[in-house]
Amino acid sequence: MTVAVLTIVSGRHRHLEAQLRALAAASDRPDVHVVVAMDDPDIAERVDLGEAVVEHVACVGGRLPLALARNTAAAIAVDRGADLLVFLDVDCMPAPDLVSRYKAAVHRRAGERLLFCGPVTYLDERASDVARGGGDLASLTAPHRARPNPPAGSVELGTDMNLFWSLSFAVTAADWAQIGGFYDGYSGYGGEDTDFAQMAASQQFEIAWVGGAHAYHQFHPVSNPPVEHLDDILLNANIFHARWGWWPMRGWLDGFAERGLVVFETEHNRWVRR
Repeated sequence: MTVAVLTIVSGRHRHLEAQLRALAAASDRPDVHVVVAMDDPDIAERVDLGEAVVEHVACVGGRLPLALARNTAAAIAVDRGADLLVFLDVDCMPAPDLVSRYKAAVHRRAGERLLFCGPVTYLDERASDVARGGGDLASLTAPHRARPNPPAGSVELGTDMNLFWSLSFAVTAADWAQIGGFYDGYSGYGGEDTDFAQMAASQQFEIAWVGGAHAYHQFHPVSNPPVEHLDDILLNANIFHARWGWWPMRGWLDGFAERGLVVFETEHNRWVRR
């Protein structure tokens, strides 16, 4: 099985360097690592990308084309013979056995329509510094409680596709083609991963939670709700609703409304800025 790890990036070079070091130290390294840089033309001058395959895509209307970038990375990987696509966000460091855990799970559940997701630990600032400094990742493991965390070596199936997250997941190249990739009508932050899960669910896919396939999300400042992404979230939420008939990111939309930043227009059935 030929495995490709796919990473999209815009800035966050320190996070990418840590990910690259973790992949280099993995017990089972990927055969291909594809890095797609979004409006980050100098990345090769700022980061030692080693043997990674690098591609560049431009922003769309000033917004990061997350869906397009992931599709671009997958196309490059498939063109290079990848059978298994492992998507790993730039701020995630993989455990040494993340790739081997995903491979074993795919072998075990061969022929089933599945998106494979591993547990993710969100590191605070101190723990992120420890991890980037070469500290033992296993000692930092504290998976996010909102997602299943099966015992290492086991696979737990789930039908709640709203739990899917794109920061660490794997899918076979054949299943990726069947799903059709990410819908690239989205641009900017939010919604495209929920849409991907809905596309998969419409074709009777489920989630396979892979015990032991740990990823470690490095610290970076965030706001809740993410007001810096308000316009992106409004745009993408309305696109999603037009496609699927329900509102994604509802907690964020309600949070914006509570702050008087947005309002729901009942007449037009859409969220808009106040």
